[in-house]
Amino acid sequence: MKKLILAFTILCIQQSFAQSQDAWVFFTDKENVEASLADPILIMTQEAIDRKILQGTPIDERDVPVNENYVTQIKNASGITVHSKSKWMNCVYVIGSQTNVEVLLDLPFVTNIEYADKDLNLFPGVPIESKFALEEASQRINYNYGSAANQIEMLSGDYLHELDYTGEGMIVAVLDAGFPSIDTNPGFQKMRDENRILGTYDFEARTENVDGFSSHGFSTSSDIGGFLQDEFVGTAPQASFYFFVTEYAPSETPVEEAWWVEALERSDSLGVDVVNTSLGYQGYDNPNYNHSYEDLDGQTTFSARGANIAFDKGMILVTSAGNGGNSSFSTVGTPGDSPGMLTIGAVDSNGNYVSFSSTGPTVDGRVKPDVMAQGASSAVISTGGNVDFSSGTSFSSPIMAGLVTCLWQSRPEVPNGHIMQIIRESAHLFNNPTDQMGYGIPNFEDAYNALGILGNENDFLLSNFALYPNPVFSRINISFPEGVLNATFTIYSILGNKVLTTEISRDMNSVNMEALNSGMYIASISSNNKQISFKIIKE
Repeated sequence: MKKLILAFTILCIQQSFAQSQDAWVFFTDKENVEASLADPILIMTQEAIDRKILQGTPIDERDVPVNENYVTQIKNASGITVHSKSKWMNCVYVIGSQTNVEVLLDLPFVTNIEYADKDLNLFPGVPIESKFALEEASQRINYNYGSAANQIEMLSGDYLHELDYTGEGMIVAVLDAGFPSIDTNPGFQKMRDENRILGTYDFEARTENVDGFSSHGFSTSSDIGGFLQDEFVGTAPQASFYFFVTEYAPSETPVEEAWWVEALERSDSLGVDVVNTSLGYQGYDNPNYNHSYEDLDGQTTFSARGANIAFDKGMILVTSAGNGGNSSFSTVGTPGDSPGMLTIGAVDSNGNYVSFSSTGPTVDGRVKPDVMAQGASSAVISTGGNVDFSSGTSFSSPIMAGLVTCLWQSRPEVPNGHIMQIIRESAHLFNNPTDQMGYGIPNFEDAYNALGILGNENDFLLSNFALYPNPVFSRINISFPEGVLNATFTIYSILGNKVLTTEISRDMNSVNMEALNSGMYIASISSNNKQISFKIIKE
């Protein structure tokens, strides 16, 4: 009798878990691909098109939305709930019994199913500790005016600000757990007054209200764009922002990775330059879904794959390494393992490694974290509008992301990968990276100098074209790199229409722009089978 009861209990457990499998369902194709690529304004904003032109990033089939007819058929399937969709991966995230999910393979447009539970072990899990436990345990302490000074000056970010690179004209997306009070908080008042909150969305609740179930996103965002007169300045205080909730704080499930990738896709279509993600994924409420160390090769997890595509699309993604340094799983979580991510660990106010910061390397031996910023007793703005101090790699990431934004503002035509590598090379351990600190603490003054914007004598300008002045009123001058005598100079409108083309040389390196209307243009210089593009403003 006891055996029968035990067998019945096991059967019930198996049946219970069979009713709640998480999976990605992949599709064969998309619709209207040619029409969308021929007229991309149908599928993305003009800002997104401009950024892709500037970066030389192709608009391709991955940018075309998922076939909604396919999505509808999946939604109508018995026992299936659709929670998210990804145009880059051409799939949807579903929850249903294993039986009902596998029936979807009979649909002619379904090519593959990928379960979150890699082994489909049907045993119940237990809730795990909140990933924000460290940050949420922080307490208010007394502060002095300019409480954010140390975390900025440690990175020489004040050097960029003194040159008036404060993020103006750049777009940042913050993907996090909740942003309560952004519409009322005095720390975001300047942002609101200047109309620099461009949009909000909660991908779990499917609403523009982004209060969520946590204030974590608000705190991290303050380190980028917050401002309290004489008390606090974020690292990119003049940037514009999208705030996206991709976390459902009461639970920890793989659908959050799907929402995160979906938010990346929307960020790309909106013309976002830099994305900050103070999130990581490794352990889930159901341990069958957990990521192992072997998964952390930058190519396996759904979020890492999404991050790689986002990098390919021209954005810079900055993420926290995680707070697992003292845990049994001390390695940087995903998507921080992605080679397309700039992954940030935490140091204290003196620049020393703090033990909670997750470490590297990745399973394939790559250096992670990439670089470090202050994550112990970092200054933040509270939801009450005061300066607080909090600890966690969640804060080292946005502190870094804001300065990445300011640096890129100084040379927006430089490809994302080049910017990321210059930041790594400016760090104090670049020649001797460690598992704890990666390449170390960057110096943004050195990074700025490496971009070659201090003058014609800089080494960068010896091997690259440069334009000046910009903005331009009448004539624009072209500085030639060493060894190049001739080039073709072409001006395109932001819609991609050619409006001017001429041959230039070292001796005839000035072009008359007076006939062009005021506005933004893309200048392309071609020479020796190489091409570089610049964004220019005609006054």
